[in-house]
Amino acid sequence: MFQFDKPDNLVSLIEEAVAKYPNNKLFGIKNKKTKEYHWTTYQEIGQRVDNLRGGLAKIGLKKDEVVGVIANNRPEWAIAAFATYGCGGRFIPMYEAELEKVWEYIIKDGLVKILLVSNKEIYEKIKDFPKKIETLEKIYIIDDDSEISMTALEKIGAASPVKAIQPSPNDIAALIYTSGTTGDPKGVLLSHGNFTSNAQAGRKIYPELDENARSLSILPWAHSYGQTAELYNWFLFGGSIGFMEDVTTLVEDFSLVQPSFLIAVPRVFNKVYEGICTKMEEKGGLAKALFTMGTSSAKKLRALEEKEKSSLIETIKYKIADKIVFSKIREMMGGRLKGALTASAMMNVEIAQFFFDIGIPVYDAYGLSETSPAVTMNCSANYKLGSVGKPVEKVKVVIDKSVVGEGSQDGEIVVYGPNVMQGYHNKPKETAEVMTKDGGFRTGDRGRLDEDGFLFITGRIKEQYKLENGKYVFPASLEEDIKLISSVANAMIYGEGHKYNVCLIVPDFVALEKTIKELNLPNDPKAIIANQEIKNKIEAEISEHLRKKYGGYEIPKKFAYATEDFTTENGMLTQTMKPKRRVILAKYKKEIDSLYE
Repeated sequence: MFQFDKPDNLVSLIEEAVAKYPNNKLFGIKNKKTKEYHWTTYQEIGQRVDNLRGGLAKIGLKKDEVVGVIANNRPEWAIAAFATYGCGGRFIPMYEAELEKVWEYIIKDGLVKILLVSNKEIYEKIKDFPKKIETLEKIYIIDDDSEISMTALEKIGAASPVKAIQPSPNDIAALIYTSGTTGDPKGVLLSHGNFTSNAQAGRKIYPELDENARSLSILPWAHSYGQTAELYNWFLFGGSIGFMEDVTTLVEDFSLVQPSFLIAVPRVFNKVYEGICTKMEEKGGLAKALFTMGTSSAKKLRALEEKEKSSLIETIKYKIADKIVFSKIREMMGGRLKGALTASAMMNVEIAQFFFDIGIPVYDAYGLSETSPAVTMNCSANYKLGSVGKPVEKVKVVIDKSVVGEGSQDGEIVVYGPNVMQGYHNKPKETAEVMTKDGGFRTGDRGRLDEDGFLFITGRIKEQYKLENGKYVFPASLEEDIKLISSVANAMIYGEGHKYNVCLIVPDFVALEKTIKELNLPNDPKAIIANQEIKNKIEAEISEHLRKKYGGYEIPKKFAYATEDFTTENGMLTQTMKPKRRVILAKYKKEIDSLYE
């Protein structure tokens, strides 16, 4: 068993934070009319947790029983989680943007007893669930003022307070249901110690984060990354979290919240980068010239620094560009952003370097739901671009080369530590398949450790496939790079057992607007993807872009086009923005097969 540092459970975590930072701002919500953020303090949230805990106890929630929530990030999400933990219960979060059949599967599989939903719209969809799910007894609505509202339950608890149970670090705190790219979602059993040890490990790597730190909440807490890295971690140092209104209001929200640090995924920064480059092209003239000069000087200064040299001229050029152009980009992102942590996919090294150059370093990390999630992290004191960092405190990474070809420098990443899950709920066979006899977790990811202990991800073992010529292809890496092209919204690579790879493309019709107008095409997606000039443009950009990094056998030879993007709503995208290959292949089988005829 592992030795857990205090606080070793999530009840102690919030209690200590409320006691230490009672008057600090904790959560900020945007008023859509006034465009202002309203902030609640640690003490105010702590009181609501106490009230809801009393309410849950009053309606019969007992130790190890389950509370589920269908809601996006909001104060009530956290209040429900901590109130559940204080009753000794287990918490299951679900996404608002999810299919009803997935909610039903999770609620049934997870044995949910009490369910909280964000609004009446969701309630109307699931109000009959108790008739077909034996364990589900009560449903409450967060945005409501009736007798079945969360507010009413808090009032019951305020009149009948109960003291919080202090769980053991080995007690199950939550079930995080995996995205299910290859089958039904699996409930990952995570203990209080899994979460707290992982949050503390992150805290030690980023000592610069303190009670003045502020995040703009973008990632869903229903996934362990956002939950641990942002929510639980922030309680350790008394920081504040403002909630993004919507993806479309991100620039405005940056300005209003003024975050100092972000927990994000590469896609956020890829889109910001694409937007900046597009804007500079449109502006042209002096702005574009200064932008180009600044990025060029930054590259030269980096190269000189590696040789322990410098250049006064390049330094002056960079400072001019920084003052006139780069400072405006930082202002666009709130003006206080000192850095960001990204995971879920690898940052493109060139884009990562760009953000370092403009004064917003972006650090890659690596983890999975099954590891609570952090395994390795880069940080301000210790980073290597292109890597996902070094193992965090108390975590060990072993590279198992037995699962790959002889003589290979990489292998399957196996993780040991207090962050490793307790297993998959009700799935002993699946649990046994991923756990080693000595307690390691087989990630299914392929990687290597360099001489300095930095981990480099080289592919996904389950998703890799062989072409007819025997060469391996790692489709996820190709797809991430293709999606960096402005004219592409989404992409999926296929080629298992064939002579060559092909690619299904969802064009970015907004980015293509200028070309569409020049070609006098109708505003009809089907007509646009049928146009050969549009296809030639996209395919040329993809080939040119990939040629710099990949072998000829990896670059797709033929393309199919789709008008419908991959989304969580249509079931083609997981909640962590990964393509559900089996779903996409089933939908576009005819189009993909035709590319090999």
